[in-house]
Amino acid sequence: MIKVTIDSVRASLLSQHRVVVLKEEGMERYLAIWIGPYEADAITIKLQDIEIARPLTHDLLRQSIEKLGARVSHVLVNDLQDDTFYARVVMDRNGELVELDSRPSDAIALAVRVQAPIFVNETVMERAGVVPDEEIDLDEITPEEEEQLAPYKDFIEGLDLGDLGE
Repeated sequence: MIKVTIDSVRASLLSQHRVVVLKEEGMERYLAIWIGPYEADAITIKLQDIEIARPLTHDLLRQSIEKLGARVSHVLVNDLQDDTFYARVVMDRNGELVELDSRPSDAIALAVRVQAPIFVNETVMERAGVVPDEEIDLDEITPEEEEQLAPYKDFIEGLDLGDLGE
């Protein structure tokens, strides 16, 4: 397991989707996970210590776990299948580990509320993690990687930069 921290939560200018960027501790490797706007807000609200009048869903989940006598040990982004990330919330209840299947966005929103560590499975980080200054040899891109990058290529090629200097 690779320990990560939340580097940022970013908004897409093209859709309502957001991206949570996780950074590997002690390294310059990042993992970007697309999440929904509500989960992004839930993460951001807690990270920025914004006071809200009523509890959000993740606050209710935190309270429920505590009232049932458990504590969140950690969350783990444990799998990546067909461009979809999967996560587990690992809880300790009287010495017994209990794991719940979760979307990464919900697991992360809960982790920031209970100050639990966030981990990423090594194979997930190897497959989807990026090092920003890493040199990419375009001749070595696999057809699968090219297919994954196609939407970005179409977007970039469709930009009208003619009015940029005005």
